[in-house]
Amino acid sequence: MPGPQKPIAVLLMAMGGPDRLENVEPYLLDVRGGRPTPRELVEEIRERYRVTGGKSPVLGITREVARQLEQKLNGPGGERYRVYVGLRHWHPYIKEAYAELLDDQPERLVGLCMAPQYSSMSIGAYIKKVEEARTALGGDFPVSYVQSWHRHPGLVKGIADNVAAALQKFPAAVRALVPVIFTAHSLPERILQMKDPYPEEVRGTMEAVCELVKPMTTRFAFQSQGRSGEKWLGPDVESVLEELHRDGHRHVLIAPIGFISDHVEILYDIDIEFKRLADSKGMQLERIPMLNVSMPLIETLASVLEEHESSLVR
Repeated sequence: MPGPQKPIAVLLMAMGGPDRLENVEPYLLDVRGGRPTPRELVEEIRERYRVTGGKSPVLGITREVARQLEQKLNGPGGERYRVYVGLRHWHPYIKEAYAELLDDQPERLVGLCMAPQYSSMSIGAYIKKVEEARTALGGDFPVSYVQSWHRHPGLVKGIADNVAAALQKFPAAVRALVPVIFTAHSLPERILQMKDPYPEEVRGTMEAVCELVKPMTTRFAFQSQGRSGEKWLGPDVESVLEELHRDGHRHVLIAPIGFISDHVEILYDIDIEFKRLADSKGMQLERIPMLNVSMPLIETLASVLEEHESSLVR
């Protein structure tokens, strides 16, 4: 008589963030690959977390997404899928999550990131962490990865619906004319020499959303550039806001399409810094809600995994 069926493991991965203010410095040490962070930068980042809730919301959001995704994949009473959470730069680290799923002896493992667009410096880095864990801890099951879902219809519709909802925050008379700035996290400009698909993929997401909501004026900008000596991808949000102001716009909507959930780049960089900048120019700046733990995201991720699975069968 055959034994019980082995589960299919899904490793849901996210960047992560400090779980309390005391851990901002060790978190930054991990992000910076062991290089110490200048004291004033540690204090600046700690202050950003302090004013946005005292910790990163990423783990809580990702865990709840994982729980609901597991339910969705399994259906009533099913136990075929198990969804685990691993973070790239904080606990539970990807290696810790891999050790946990290894104990459950899965039939196979699928890695999926809470980031829709592929870059060797983002998704590629998550994959590298899984492969390092596998080399260190073993596991004789097949491993595959979802590398991109930047134009998935569920993602596009979820963002488009959030754009339409956020436009309601503006006076009815100007609503149809409000410019939308689509944003994604900046990366070092050297990725262009590497022919990295990231800039093309974030613009691909923007184009697909625009086909549904058809805003009159759109811009694309990179945000949250790093504090390193090298050049980062632009244009930045600040210069795009300046340009829109010069053109006479006094209302603007930001749609962060390179992000799935709330975290410091959303809650501080947009909700505090960019809003403050817009206020100083006499502009009303609003932001679309993130997908966070929402049915559109759960259904999209389930569909992405189903499509990935059927591509393995072919």
